[in-house]
Amino acid sequence: MQQVFSDTRFTQLDIPAEVLKGIAAAGYEFCTPVQKEVLPQTLKGDNIAAQSQTGTGKTATFLITLLTRLVRTPARNESSRAQTGTSRPRALILAPTRELAIQIGEEAATLAQPCGLNFQAIYGGVDYEKQRLALQYEQVDVVVATPGRLIDYMKQKVIFLDDIEVLVIDEADRMFDMGFIPDVRWLLKRCPATDKRQSLLFSATLSEKVMELAYEHLDISTATSINPDQITVDKIKQSLYHVGKHEKMSLLFGLLQREQPERSLIFTNTKRMAEILEEYLKANGFAAACLTGDVPQKKRQATLERFKNQKLNILIATDVASRGLHIEAVTHVFNYDLPQDAEDYVHRIGRTARIGATGIAIALAGEEDAFYLEAIEKLAGKIPVIWAEDEDFVKDFKRPSPRSAGSRARTPVRGKTGESRSSRTTAPTRKKPSRSGSAKSESCESRPAADVRPDKSRPAAPAAASAGKNETPSSAGKRPRRRPQRQRNPDKSNDSSHNNSLGDSKGSHPHPATPPRVPADKPKNRHRPPAPPAETPAPEKQPLKKQPQEMQPEKERKGILKKIVSFFQSGKK
Repeated sequence: MQQVFSDTRFTQLDIPAEVLKGIAAAGYEFCTPVQKEVLPQTLKGDNIAAQSQTGTGKTATFLITLLTRLVRTPARNESSRAQTGTSRPRALILAPTRELAIQIGEEAATLAQPCGLNFQAIYGGVDYEKQRLALQYEQVDVVVATPGRLIDYMKQKVIFLDDIEVLVIDEADRMFDMGFIPDVRWLLKRCPATDKRQSLLFSATLSEKVMELAYEHLDISTATSINPDQITVDKIKQSLYHVGKHEKMSLLFGLLQREQPERSLIFTNTKRMAEILEEYLKANGFAAACLTGDVPQKKRQATLERFKNQKLNILIATDVASRGLHIEAVTHVFNYDLPQDAEDYVHRIGRTARIGATGIAIALAGEEDAFYLEAIEKLAGKIPVIWAEDEDFVKDFKRPSPRSAGSRARTPVRGKTGESRSSRTTAPTRKKPSRSGSAKSESCESRPAADVRPDKSRPAAPAAASAGKNETPSSAGKRPRRRPQRQRNPDKSNDSSHNNSLGDSKGSHPHPATPPRVPADKPKNRHRPPAPPAETPAPEKQPLKKQPQEMQPEKERKGILKKIVSFFQSGKK
């Protein structure tokens, strides 16, 4: 059976009186097993890597060590802080998530109040200028930060790590992950050498890879493990359901109806699934909220406060909330998706059964989740399997309306000016132009007058000539060809006779009184004699080079060509 508290009191350890006042104000009296084992070593100034189960007091352990070191040791360079417009803190605590950095800062404020030491939390997602001014013009002794925002301030020369006396890395397995290790290495190179500072490393899981990096950067060769044979807390009742992916939702509603949890956490692997669960739970009357990395920081903090104050009884989250968060009275943890990393499973279920309490952890393993089960059970132990019965499924739960279900994912598509397409109702709709001339004219007429621009690349034909030639809108601006175009289908009737018949029968021609003439750019049929021209007013003469020649018989054409050639030859002579 796991022992929650030991028989060792904090007053029995070598802790200054100022720190003991803060410990009493926080309500601590007896040490936990990890505190009893680690504090005697860290109070002497040793570097240590401690592994302990979740919810066993690791945060208080390194805070007490840090405060003791700073109270007993005077500052190295007191005059260079706050007066020069730069911050030179004496201690640095690195955390992987914003929520964990905020929680450490709040717990440190209670312990450090009698000591007169100031803590400053540095993390992204909130007022950048406010944090910068606090570092530059306030007395900051300890900085609790996430790597990204801290590096940003260091590159602007707002903060320096030259005077660091104590370095703490919380949740070391995540901080030494591939995503954080470049930033952590960059920060460690700006800190004093390992023999001039104390390095502390804490986590619920410490792998061999993490210990190699700890030896390389922190000069820590061994790890102190509390209950190394049992990674998870034995007061957590674990169970596993094998269920199809399409049945997870109905089984989750059945488990919520059967268990009736007072306060529960539901973990998913993706933010999209967390949003879907939130909509389904709200549609069925549950007070639920979503906590993912995409949620703004102020809203994330407000959601956590509502969950801690029992205004929400269900919190759906990704692994953002699985690291180090201490929320009292969490009775149930549901793993809607099994995590891909086995260590994340240990941290997820560690949100319940905190400091001696009991809790229930239920995992739903679908077809895809079964691939991660072997590694999880190898690290955390065998999980009892429970086979769901028909009464465990709730199939008549309500579906959210399409509007609410797609409110997060379906955002309005915005145009170049910023307004959504649905809001632009007054703008004229443009039809796709077709190849025919009538469709082109209709599309141009449907546009506003400002959109119709004249084609400057082609010269405009005279008005009288265009009226006499009966040109359509599509051919009005075309330049007449110098050589006649052969007609592909000789059997097809002439366009002029077709236009005349339409004009005589329906009266739709723009000049019904004047018989239309054949367009100049269309040749006549060579197999039919040309129709006699109608008596019309003579149009204005155009240059001869633009007038196409009429089709003539083959013999006459050759005779004319010979005369032209002989004329030019005589002229040259």
